[in-house]
Amino acid sequence: MAGVDHLDFERNKAQFDVADMKIVWAGSRQEFELSDRISRLVASDPEFRKDNRTSLDRKELFKNTLRKTAHAWKRINELGLNEQEATKFRSFVDEPAFTDLHWGMFVPAIKGQGTDEQQEKWLPLAYKMQIIGCYAQTELGHGSNVQGLETTATFDPKTDEFIIHSPTLTSSKWWPGGLGKISTHAVVYARLITDGQYHGVHGFIVQLRSLNDHLPLPGITVGDIGMKFGNAAYNSMDNGVLRFDNVRIPRNQMLMRVSQVTREGKFVQSNVPRQLVYGTMVFVRQAIVADASTALSRAVCIATRYSAVRRQFGSHNGGLETQVIDYKTQQARLFPLLASAYAFRFVGEWLKWLYTDVTQRLQANDFSTLPEAHACTAGLKSLTTSATADGIEECRKLCGGHGYLCSSGLPELFAVYVPACTYEGDNTVMLLQVARFLMKTISQLASGNKPVGTTAYLGRVEQLIQYRSDVKTAEDWLKPNVVIGAFEARAARMSVAVAQNLSKFANPEEGFQELSADLVEAAAAHCQLIVVSKFIEKLQQDIPGKGVKQQLEVLCSIYALYLLHKHLGDFLSTGCINQKQGSLANDLLRSLYSQVRPNAIALVDAFNYTDHLLGSVLGRYDGNVYPKLYEEAWKDPLNDSVVPDGFKEYVQPILRQQIRNARL
Repeated sequence: MAGVDHLDFERNKAQFDVADMKIVWAGSRQEFELSDRISRLVASDPEFRKDNRTSLDRKELFKNTLRKTAHAWKRINELGLNEQEATKFRSFVDEPAFTDLHWGMFVPAIKGQGTDEQQEKWLPLAYKMQIIGCYAQTELGHGSNVQGLETTATFDPKTDEFIIHSPTLTSSKWWPGGLGKISTHAVVYARLITDGQYHGVHGFIVQLRSLNDHLPLPGITVGDIGMKFGNAAYNSMDNGVLRFDNVRIPRNQMLMRVSQVTREGKFVQSNVPRQLVYGTMVFVRQAIVADASTALSRAVCIATRYSAVRRQFGSHNGGLETQVIDYKTQQARLFPLLASAYAFRFVGEWLKWLYTDVTQRLQANDFSTLPEAHACTAGLKSLTTSATADGIEECRKLCGGHGYLCSSGLPELFAVYVPACTYEGDNTVMLLQVARFLMKTISQLASGNKPVGTTAYLGRVEQLIQYRSDVKTAEDWLKPNVVIGAFEARAARMSVAVAQNLSKFANPEEGFQELSADLVEAAAAHCQLIVVSKFIEKLQQDIPGKGVKQQLEVLCSIYALYLLHKHLGDFLSTGCINQKQGSLANDLLRSLYSQVRPNAIALVDAFNYTDHLLGSVLGRYDGNVYPKLYEEAWKDPLNDSVVPDGFKEYVQPILRQQIRNARL
């Protein structure tokens, strides 16, 4: 028997076609059908159940992850899934595992940096999972500063081998996922030394464990780095520590697509441009932005559905209490996050296009757009992951006390997601890279260098410094050119102001250190402009479906005006808008929240998430929250016995003590 849909009355309020919005969210009908099919395939398989994860201890959790991973691999092969389908399948299993690094980092590193011969040798093994790889770059002492890595790879011309060595404690590889217990091989990044000379950091394929008994090979010390934040969360992953004691590998295991070491020990650059390596980085970061929209939309889906189910206060005559989603304070916190999820989705879509464009140009030896693409993906990685981590935590608070229960799905989602703020580039370091690029762009304006892509607006810096918003009514803020004008002027003025302050320093590096906080703010303003303008560009396309475009226009305005409200100080102090215009933007924002309200449930339904993926009692599609919360509670292992272990030893003596001894 199908259960009652407690959110049916909300779904009936929608002013747009949800089926069409699902296609916009997915990116295309084909993409929607693929995700829908695969997510249901995973959700209907009892082997992939998730509800017991948080009650398992670390060893059980890890073994359980290995079981799921093996089952996923078996299903992928039985169903004959292609690479794209297999990636989707693993993502819907929704459990961090060693396979993430094998497919997400090890394979792409060999594809991007290996020669044709190396790819022919290693990729077939990796594709069949006859070897399992990870990506060993970060060390105990260095993460963001890759040039500061201490592991060495010294060429020995007598034997035609590299000697991989960890000279210090801080040179221990630390954090690589999959390394701790499972990987048989790693792409190891080390300082290349030939004939006493240092040639930068390069990648090497190193076997770590025997393919017979899985024991570490001689000279290799390897293990897990221990429990991480959150109870289940990322603890299903064997993040590892690795040390080398003069481990020898053949010369041809250095990844040699870009640079080689010859048999005689000469270091040579190939005619393949170094910039190709950056192409890989652009790829990884665009994937991270896409993941941000997925994680944020999951949290928003849970918080929105629960906000419609939960009722508190407001009933004086014995009638129903008010739905929490009807409170303006709830809307003002929740709806900007809903808008952000859509904004990140569309900027992620655009980044996918950018990656393709950059790759085609690289193949034609055109590197002109690469620095801008590199800065842009670094900045968007930082902006979207920070906003998503904060947004998931905000969604937990929006669910009140019950959001703190593991069965809400939010603590685990948060704990799994937050490392994204650090990996693949610490978010503050990323913004400083963006700022460097902006400063360089501004310094080259005088010599007639035209900025490209997302920095093109800096070519109109003279006009933007003169810009004054002409907003007279709240509705004026609905005009895309008005919004873009204000965001461009704010970003340009903040960058120019820092550039002027930098020019006062005799030593530019000293200036960078001193002004780094201002540089980060200018970079953030630039990145926010990118997201806002890509959302607006998306709306200039043809978007079919009843009422779909109108809903997206409302969300776009909310995203932009919420940022304007949050950073009002920037907009006022740079003089792009005045106080009156700022308060008109706020008035409009309030009325836009009222427009989202009847559509809120339908807008999160458009994400098309299965209950299995959400893994949340509060975010259930049918809204049947309370009976399920009650049911979940009794499943906890602590409820296996009525009187808990330890009661008789520790508590009973206290209860039975003689009163005359009690001094309480």
